Amino acid sequence: MMDSRIVILGGGESGVGAAILAKQKGYEVFLSDAGNISANRRRVLKANEIAFEESGHAEENILNADLVVKSPGIPDKALPVQKLIGKGIPVISEIEFAYRFINKAKVVAITGTNGKTTTSLLTYHLLKAAGYKAVLGGNIGKSLASVVAEGSYHYYVVEISSFQLDGIVNFRPDIAVLLNITPDHLDRYDNNFNNYVKSKFRITENLTQEEAFIYCADCKSVTEELSRSKVEASMFAMSASNNDKFNAYLEKGHLIFNFNFKNKGINQKIPLSEISLIGRHNMVNSMAAVISALCFEVPIGKILKGLKTFKNVPHRLEFVDEIQGVVFINDSKATNVASVYHALDEVKKDIIWIAGGIDKGNDYAQIDELVRNKVKGLVCMGKNNTSLTSFFTTKVDHIAEVDSPKKAIKQAFEWAGKGDVVLLSPACASFDLFSGYEDRGEQFKKAVKKLKKDSKEKI
Repeated sequence: MMDSRIVILGGGESGVGAAILAKQKGYEVFLSDAGNISANRRRVLKANEIAFEESGHAEENILNADLVVKSPGIPDKALPVQKLIGKGIPVISEIEFAYRFINKAKVVAITGTNGKTTTSLLTYHLLKAAGYKAVLGGNIGKSLASVVAEGSYHYYVVEISSFQLDGIVNFRPDIAVLLNITPDHLDRYDNNFNNYVKSKFRITENLTQEEAFIYCADCKSVTEELSRSKVEASMFAMSASNNDKFNAYLEKGHLIFNFNFKNKGINQKIPLSEISLIGRHNMVNSMAAVISALCFEVPIGKILKGLKTFKNVPHRLEFVDEIQGVVFINDSKATNVASVYHALDEVKKDIIWIAGGIDKGNDYAQIDELVRNKVKGLVCMGKNNTSLTSFFTTKVDHIAEVDSPKKAIKQAFEWAGKGDVVLLSPACASFDLFSGYEDRGEQFKKAVKKLKKDSKEKI
């Protein structure tokens, strides 16, 4: 075997999945993590007889690799990665490594700054509900390597991030979906939005005319880069507007689909009443999932059934509860400004907005008008709220700073009146106060339940 010794950098879901797959395929495997590996993952590594180290990368253990699989959280500028590159040792992503062991199965890869989790879940649901032997992996749930190691699936639905795309070489999905590109993770891309755009577009770089590329024509950064790029695939444009020049669009309460793929014409009309998701942005997500399913020849009747039975992931405009006429919504997954824009736009009542966390170079100007028109109060929940308070200090009547969901809920409820909405939509990463956006959302929901209980006891 040419690449006989593989070193895995990172002991999270991605790294452990890659290690298991590499071991299964007969490689000599060593896993190295700069931090601490969880007790559960240590047990998995030991059970699979995979050698590993933690709390640092020892050069004698990693610089003798034939191939390195890097977890997406490790930047290319990290010193160990630079030393590996300097020695001419190939460094690839776990997505690239796992893809090398997908043979006859079909792959749909979904990326975009926002909406990729919803679209991935819906695409998977449509295939699964239609009886297809499908699995979901990548940037959601199990790593792609983990599900490839499990065995014989016919369809892989892969949510894929820009960090994962940065490490591909030959990755070529049968269907590539690019939903949108708005500023995010710019700290990883030298604060250069164009670098981030090019990273997202790497999903197209190996496509041929045999594959499909589905993209949102409403996103200016996508269409501008597409005009400069050479994409060989069959291309399908989606739009949330009523414009029949696109392959999928909205028209009088229906999603319209009109395209050809591999010499087969597809014309379908789906009433919005058949779709469980709400919001214009989710109509684009639905279009992408439906086009993918149609390209895989899923019967329209089964697609309609799947659209109606789909339930979205928690922490995305999730209704939590209503207390004395005040509605609480958990949108903890909104970790960038574009996601918050959708949330503010969808809520039709006055809002007490809870935001904050680790700012990733946010430009709040894009939500300025929505905030002025709809937000009565801003509760900044984070260790450093300077960027939020400095931008909105003259634009919102009330601003407060807190360091916990309990305090945020208490303050928001004091400001809210009957009919108002308390919206957690942070625009920021969560790692200053929480272990992740899920933890932030769950703590928010727990605080709301506690407030409701306390409010009943006072009556």
